[in-house]
Amino acid sequence: MIHYEQLWLFFALVFGIVVLPGLDMAFVMGSALAGGRSRGFAAVAGVIAGGVCHVLMTALGISVLIKLIPGMFNALLLAGALYIAWIGISLLRSESSFGLRPNTRLRSRAATFRQGMLTCLLNPKAYLFMLAIFPQFLRPQYGLIWLQALVMWLIIAINQLCVYGSVALMADRARQWLQGKPEAGMMATRCVGGLLIAAAMLTGFEGWQRI
Repeated sequence: MIHYEQLWLFFALVFGIVVLPGLDMAFVMGSALAGGRSRGFAAVAGVIAGGVCHVLMTALGISVLIKLIPGMFNALLLAGALYIAWIGISLLRSESSFGLRPNTRLRSRAATFRQGMLTCLLNPKAYLFMLAIFPQFLRPQYGLIWLQALVMWLIIAINQLCVYGSVALMADRARQWLQGKPEAGMMATRCVGGLLIAAAMLTGFEGWQRI
């Protein structure tokens, strides 16, 4: 397999993973529902920045260390589960429907960016991908390893921007429709909160089994 064929295969694998519903997608959707497309794209930017950190950690060998010490990975899984569960519980307890009321204070774009980055960094699927798949596409015969890693990160970032950006735009349109329907907006808030809690429970259960 030549290098270009390998990159296309990597692109297809990344797209298949990114397009599946998960923690990052749920956070982007919730951010866009709460604050419109500007907050949605701030969340997307945070997730992409988190991807940069994943690639750097892999290049520095931190992912290998996590693989050699399973307890670190278990702790990461449980920490991510608790963080996402906290966001889900906050949505379930919210008295407003995704900040659709005029007097609801919205999270700033910078705060949304930081939280999106943290969500990505605590996403266990990202670490599984970086441990199991990413290193398989780094080959010394194809040139500088850091340059290959940079190209592969660009492929990841393009997929995240296209998929999560589309989610942000669709959620923004849904927000405009929900603004005149507070009961439907409240139901959407509860559904996203429940989705996050369910994802946290699955992640926590996986981490518990590995202990």
